[in-house]
Amino acid sequence: MTPAIVVFVYLAVVLYIGIFAFRRSKTSGEDYFLASRSLGQYIFLFALFGTNMTAFSILGASGLAYHRGIGVFGMLASASAFVIPLSIFFIGTRLWGLGKKFGHMTQVQYLRDRWECSFIGTLIFALTAVMLVPYIIIGVMGGGQTLQAISGGKVPYWAGGAIVALVVMSYVFFGGMRGTAWVNTFQTLMFLCFGTIAFVLIGKNLGGFDQVMQRLAENPATAPLLTRQRIPLQEFFSYAFIPLSSIMFPHVAIMCMTAKKASSFKKTVIFYPICILLLWLPSVFLGVVAADSIPGLKPGESDGVILRLLTANTDVLLAGVLGAAIMACVMASDSQILALCTMFTEDIFAYYGGKERFGEKAQVWTGRAFVVGVTLVAYLIALELKDKAGIFELAIRFAFTGFAALAPVMVAALYWKRSNKWGALAAVLWVIATMAGSWYLHEFSTGIAPKAGQPSVQIFPGLGDLFLRTPGSVTIHGYLPVVFMCLGSVGLMWIVSFVTPPPGKVTIEKYFPTRPVTA
Repeated sequence: MTPAIVVFVYLAVVLYIGIFAFRRSKTSGEDYFLASRSLGQYIFLFALFGTNMTAFSILGASGLAYHRGIGVFGMLASASAFVIPLSIFFIGTRLWGLGKKFGHMTQVQYLRDRWECSFIGTLIFALTAVMLVPYIIIGVMGGGQTLQAISGGKVPYWAGGAIVALVVMSYVFFGGMRGTAWVNTFQTLMFLCFGTIAFVLIGKNLGGFDQVMQRLAENPATAPLLTRQRIPLQEFFSYAFIPLSSIMFPHVAIMCMTAKKASSFKKTVIFYPICILLLWLPSVFLGVVAADSIPGLKPGESDGVILRLLTANTDVLLAGVLGAAIMACVMASDSQILALCTMFTEDIFAYYGGKERFGEKAQVWTGRAFVVGVTLVAYLIALELKDKAGIFELAIRFAFTGFAALAPVMVAALYWKRSNKWGALAAVLWVIATMAGSWYLHEFSTGIAPKAGQPSVQIFPGLGDLFLRTPGSVTIHGYLPVVFMCLGSVGLMWIVSFVTPPPGKVTIEKYFPTRPVTA
């Protein structure tokens, strides 16, 4: 039980950071939701990385590598190391500049004004909320699995998830963006330091990673894990589109608006790929190692392999410290909850007259009430999904795919003055329709889904290989739906905008002035 006690101490420290931030906060909405746009370059770097690296990155990645192999690193981490910094540089900095100049606090506020249409803003908010809630659920699931594993089962999954949800809800409730940024900075530094230690110690206790790799290579059942054999080429290529989702996640876009100066983005763009390497490499590698040490786990169960390795290969006190480091990564759902809260209060409550009727203080408390509601819903759904869904595939299917398909909408809004509301509306409706279709095919084909390591099966034999079912998802001619969703979004945005009237002159002059927009 000692490791669990250490983790509880860590949770208390995190909670204190949020409460301390509350004591430093002001009563204004901009301070609660954006920390008064005052984050320095180092806090901004670690907070932005921490908000983007969640249970998906450590538990989900290791769980998938357990079944699919070392190729998981190249499948997503390699592409992310290039695409995410570039999207932060080209999109994040421009959102920051426009937000500071015109007072935008969310991307929906910008898109409403840019396209002179309130309806599309409301539609994007609703779609964003639907896609982001599963990502919040992942954080609760990861917290429940972490505490259950680190305590040896003495803290059940439901209690662990409830504790993590309560702690996250509390410091977001009190500390707002300032508390969230400080906690994410602390969590990022903690994991990067102690995660490396865990990686080294586990390998040493197992007799050296070279010995483990030798056993994996000699066993016909696990040898494919050391290659890309279990990841088809089309699927591998499809994952290059997934990092496009990063800047469209509302918590990342909103975090970009909190920077104090444009120079804060420089270190983020430079050091972000290094942070990805330090996080993803041990996660994926330990997932593969666990296939030798802990065989026979199901997809939902394999998300906890790093925690199992920790408790089996380190002493109890160190296991608690390292477990707390993993919890640091798992708990990054705080920023997603705050992002939804910010969007609800700014894009719904304030936009439709709530702020004018009840005042700014009421707006902040409405946001806090929304935090409680979203966290409760996420917790209840997380209970239902225990051992039924892998964290990695849950994130890809419901969150990353949809946000990646929305990325062309944001790029067009920022860099193509001819783009208009009709093109944006067509693209958003396309994303909604394809997300619904993908969900239907997934649920329809659940009964014929192959097991991990087995080949894909045809969903409709009469259509040949058009729609295939893999162990965790649906593919189209072997490609993930995200490929066609992104390309369709680009095509509709371009064609519909081109054949319909352009935005008004005032809007074009406002967002595409002769001189670049500066804060």
